[in-house]
This record gives sequence, structure tokens and C-alpha cells, in this order.
Amino acid sequence: MSQQPVAFLTRRETFSACHRLHSPQLSDAENLAIFGKCNNFNGHGHNYTVELTVRGPIDQRTGMVLNITELKDAIETVIMKRLDHKNLDKDVEYFAKIPSTTENLAVYIWDNIRTHLKKPELLYEVKIYETPKNIVTYRGPYQLNGLYNAMNKRTPRDSCTNISSDSD
Repeated sequence: MSQQPVAFLTRRETFSACHRLHSPQLSDAENLAIFGKCNNFNGHGHNYTVELTVRGPIDQRTGMVLNITELKDAIETVIMKRLDHKNLDKDVEYFAKIPSTTENLAVYIWDNIRTHLKKPELLYEVKIYETPKNIVTYRGPYQLNGLYNAMNKRTPRDSCTNISSDSD
């Protein structure tokens, strides 16, 4: 019995958005100490590049893992309409109570893209280039021995403990 070939399909898109790295769970002094210049009250902007990768068997009838138009439409809805030329903290409800770090942005994109795919299980990876030097890769919730580990679920405070990605 031969195995069905598996392929990875990636679609890249760019968008611009501004934000302020600030956690409501931290004091102003803690926010400034952790995020430095990226905690500027007026925020700052990025030209993000996002790569969305799906992984799955190549359909014998169509020769595709996923119709690229389906992925393109999901990206248009989730990224271009909701995030492009927006203030992430003020225009995207998801970031009202959690810091708009690139890690949290990747989680937001992952969760929302999946709702627009006929087969959400095909989504393999969200990769965001915040700058040429700072890249976040997200592949879904943390797994321990194949089971979701709620104790290791990402929280806003955990996401803020890294140094600002704009420090370079």
C-alpha cells in the first residue's frame, strides 16, 4: 500500500499596523522596564510579513493540499480587513486586555484563520516577521504527550516577559 504524498503550502502577505507594548496587568513602571521604547504612549508601527502554511495530503483529484483561493480569502478577511492600517490596541477587540506582542498577534491570526478554513486542521504554522531580525512562529496550543496542557496555556503576563522585539 502506497502512502499519499503530503505537502506544505505557504501563502505570504504583508500588512502595516501600529501598537503599543503595554500590559494592563503590570504597573506603568514595570511596563516601561520590560518594553522600553516600545511602551511609548503614542505607540509605534511595523510593516509585518505573515506566512501562513498549511500541511496535508495532496488530493488525488485536484492535485492540491488546499485551494490557494480559500487561504487567500481567509487572509483577506482576517489580516487585511481587520489588521492592515489599524491600531492593534484600539481597533482590534482581542488586544483590549492583552499586550499586542507579535506572539499574541500570531495566536490571534491562528485562531481566526482556522475559523475561515473548511479543514482548519490543515493549518500548520503562522510565521510573522515583525522586523527582518525578529520573527515569531506559532504552531497552535502547547501539546504535552499529544494532549493539550491547560497549565501551560499562554497568558498575557507570560507573553510579556520577553524583551521588546523592537530593541534592535
